[in-house]
Amino acid sequence: MDLFTYDNSNKGAGRLLADRMRPRTLEEYIGQEHIVGAGKLLRRAIEADQVTSILLYGPPGTGKTTLAHIISNKTQGEFIKLNAVDASVKDVREVIEGAKNTRDLYGRKTILFLDEVHRFNTKQQDALLPAVEDGTIIFIGATTENPFHHVNGALLSRSTLFELHGLTHEHALLAMRAALADRERGLGALPLRAEDAALEHIARMSGGDIRRALNALELAALTTPPQPDGTIAVTLEVAEESIRRPTVRADESTQYDVLSAFHKSIRGSSDAALFWFLYAVEKLGMDPMTFLRRLIVASSEDIGLANPQALVQSVTAMDAYHKIGWPEARLVIAQAILFAVESPKSNGVTVAIGNIYAAFDRVGEAKVPHHLRDAHYKGAEKLGHVGYQYPHDYPGHYIKQQYLPDALDGQSFYRATEQGMEEKIKLNQHRRKNL
Repeated sequence: MDLFTYDNSNKGAGRLLADRMRPRTLEEYIGQEHIVGAGKLLRRAIEADQVTSILLYGPPGTGKTTLAHIISNKTQGEFIKLNAVDASVKDVREVIEGAKNTRDLYGRKTILFLDEVHRFNTKQQDALLPAVEDGTIIFIGATTENPFHHVNGALLSRSTLFELHGLTHEHALLAMRAALADRERGLGALPLRAEDAALEHIARMSGGDIRRALNALELAALTTPPQPDGTIAVTLEVAEESIRRPTVRADESTQYDVLSAFHKSIRGSSDAALFWFLYAVEKLGMDPMTFLRRLIVASSEDIGLANPQALVQSVTAMDAYHKIGWPEARLVIAQAILFAVESPKSNGVTVAIGNIYAAFDRVGEAKVPHHLRDAHYKGAEKLGHVGYQYPHDYPGHYIKQQYLPDALDGQSFYRATEQGMEEKIKLNQHRRKNL
C-alpha cells in the first residue's frame, strides 16, 4: 500500500487527520471531565437534548468547536454554525427569522453556534439579545478570549459560562493512539509503527493541543518512506522533524494574565517577577515597555515612601531601555525588578488617594480657607485673606495650622507605616501631631 492508495481509499480524503478524527460523541470526547464527565450538568443537558444558551471559553485546541459538533449530532432541532470573523448582523437576523419560521411552522428549536464570538462588536452582539431572551434561538458561543472582557454583559448574563481547561500531553497521547488504531478515519489502514518516544515528543511539543499533535503525527506518517518490509517507522528523529517547539499561546487574555502575575509577584517573589517578565518578552513577544510601565506604577502603589529609590530605579530602567534597547537593557530592567521586589512594601500612597476620593463624596464643594488663599494682590487683606503662617519662620520649619477645608479639618488621609523609610515619616507625623 502506498500513500496514493491510502489517500484515495480513505473516506476522509483531502481532510486533515485532526478533522477526520473529530469526536462525534461524548464517549469519543477527550478531556474536560469537570464539565462533561459522568453526571455533570453539561453532559446531562447534551444527552437529553436540553442544552440552553451557553458560552464555551478556553484556549485554542481544548475542544470548544468539537463540543458544538457533538451537540449538533445529538439535537433534534436545527443547528446552524456561523463564524464571527465573517458573519454580519444581516446573517444573524436571517438566522433569527428562519428560527422563528421553524418554531412556528414545525415546532422545532434552532441552535446557533457562533465561533469566535469575541470578534463580534457590541452592535452585532446586541442583535442576538432579543432572540436569545425570548427563546427564538438557543445560543452557543465559543471564545478564546476572556468573555468578561469581550462579550456583551447582557448576552453573558443570559448564557451559562463553561470554562474549558488546557489539555495535557496525556490527552494528546490518547488522541494519537486512537488515530493510529482507527482504520476508517485515522491512520489504522497504514502499516505504521510509531515509537513511544516519538509519540511522547509530539505530545509534549504540542502543548496539549490535540489538533496540532494529530497533524504532526499525520505529517510524520505520510512523509516517511516505507522500510524494505513496507512498514512506516515513526521514530523520535522523524517526530522531531515534524514538530519542533511547544505551542505558546499569547492571545489578549493571556497577556493580561501574565501582566497581572508579574505585578502580583512584585509584592512577594523576585524569582516569579523576573520569570514572568522574561517569559512574556522572550516567549510571548510582548513589549518590555508594558512591564516597565507596570513596574513604575508598582513602585508607588506597593512600595511608595517605604523605599522611594524603587521609583528612581524603575524610571531609570525605562530610560535605559529607550536609549540602548533590547536585549542590552535586560540587565538594567532585571535589576530594577529585583530592587522593587526586595524593597520594604507600603501601600500608604494608594490608601491616601482612596481616602481622599471617599472624602470628595462627603464634603461636596471644598472652599479654600481664607488664610490659604492667594494674597498677592491689592485688597486681599480687606477680603480677609490673612493669617497664613510661613513654616520656615518657626522651629523645625513647621507650624500647626489649618490646611484642609473646614468640613475636613483634622482629617488624616495619609498614614505612614513602619516599613522602611516610612518609619521616619511616621515618627515625624507623630511629633507634629503632639506639638
